[in-house]
Formats: sequence, structure tokens, C-alpha cells
Amino acid sequence: MIQCEDCQYFSRDEKTGRIKMTCDPFSTIISPDCLQKLQLLRLDGLCQMYGSMLNYYNQMAPMQKKMFKFMEHEIDDQSEADSWKQSYDDNIEDEDQENY
Repeated sequence: MIQCEDCQYFSRDEKTGRIKMTCDPFSTIISPDCLQKLQLLRLDGLCQMYGSMLNYYNQMAPMQKKMFKFMEHEIDDQSEADSWKQSYDDNIEDEDQENY
């Protein structure tokens, strides 16, 4: 098994120490182990992105709660303001049923 450090498609950033792999899984894979390593690196990147997305959602959660409370309050106010229409409609239906 070839080590990634010995591969021609491997490079490491001098400042950050991050690994940069320029292998293409469809054409430049030297051994089957290279594909497994590449999949692990992709999976690690996906996990890091998911973690950053969760952090963003956690920062947004208090604002969303306030927004939902405000919307509920507005909907309740609107329903209360329109309640006279329902009572009026109910009275008309009651009168129509008494006439039959």
C-alpha cells in the first residue's frame, strides 16, 4: 500500500498544515486503498460542514422563537378581531333553522 505522502497527487499546505489531495477517483487512483482514503476525507469534510451548519442554526434559534411568538400573537389578534363575523354568521344560521 502506497502512503499518501509518497504519492504525486498529495500536497500539504505549509502555513496551515492542511492536506490537499488532487486525485481524481475516476482516473488517477493508484491503488484501491487510495479510494478508501479519499472517501474518508470526503466524509470528514461533510461532517465538518454539518457541524458548522448546526452552529449556524443554534445561533438562529433565539431569533426564530421570537419571530414565532410574534406571528402567533398577530394571528391571535386577527382571529379576535374577526370573531364578530363568526358570531354574526352563527346567529343567521340559527334564525334560518328556526324558520324551517
